[in-house]
Amino acid sequence: MKRQLVTSADESLDTLFQGRLAIIQRKRGYRFSLDAVLLAAFVQLHGREKVVDLGTGNGVIPLVLASLYPSVRIIGLEIQEEMVERAGRSVALNRLEERVEIVQGDVCFIEEIFSAQSFDYAVCNPPYRRPRSGRINPDPERRVARHELRASLSDFLRAGAYLLRRGGRMALVYPAPRMLDLFQSMRDEGMEPKRVKLVYSFDGAPATLVLVEGVKGGRSEMKILPPLVIYTQGRRYTAEMRAIIGGWWKPENRQRQR
Repeated sequence: MKRQLVTSADESLDTLFQGRLAIIQRKRGYRFSLDAVLLAAFVQLHGREKVVDLGTGNGVIPLVLASLYPSVRIIGLEIQEEMVERAGRSVALNRLEERVEIVQGDVCFIEEIFSAQSFDYAVCNPPYRRPRSGRINPDPERRVARHELRASLSDFLRAGAYLLRRGGRMALVYPAPRMLDLFQSMRDEGMEPKRVKLVYSFDGAPATLVLVEGVKGGRSEMKILPPLVIYTQGRRYTAEMRAIIGGWWKPENRQRQR
């Protein structure tokens, strides 16, 4: 039986993959979104890669990847101390301490935290909103997670490029309307976009998100994957989304679900 590690009345214990994963979150603070789960499902790992999640928040991406890929080791980097502590408790709750580590640190000072070229794969769900765009959330966790206040997209990409070995890969999720900004920023850091998947809320609607995997030092040739549609017209999850939410979305399943 999993240990109960919720220590505050302001915290909730939420589950993924039909209860197989448990994540501790603040009830009124930052809470992981579907974007993070989609990004984790988009990632393709092949063996014993060493993975870093930049801006890990509550640690949901390392937890999902560790559950899907039992041979990888994952480090989540997060700047906010309370979220680091909470993510660490979630790691313990899921008994993944041997393969998942949560580290406090600022991507803007990545050289002080990790050695160069020390990872095979980087994952990042960066803040989407520019500092002066939209309403700034009064909650500090949400404010830092959603707006580029402590670090910009370029800062996260620069950190990823520093950490990856040549040929290493980096996956991100970002708003589809800003896709060209993302591609340009990746190329500025020597990260060539190689695998792209657009996400749509409904079939026939404009794309809302883009999932991108880049290769450090890669050549300029990109693969556009089939789109992901989240909801049917009846506002139910599509078969592909049900697979993701169910936690059995792995590379070997993808052909079967088309």
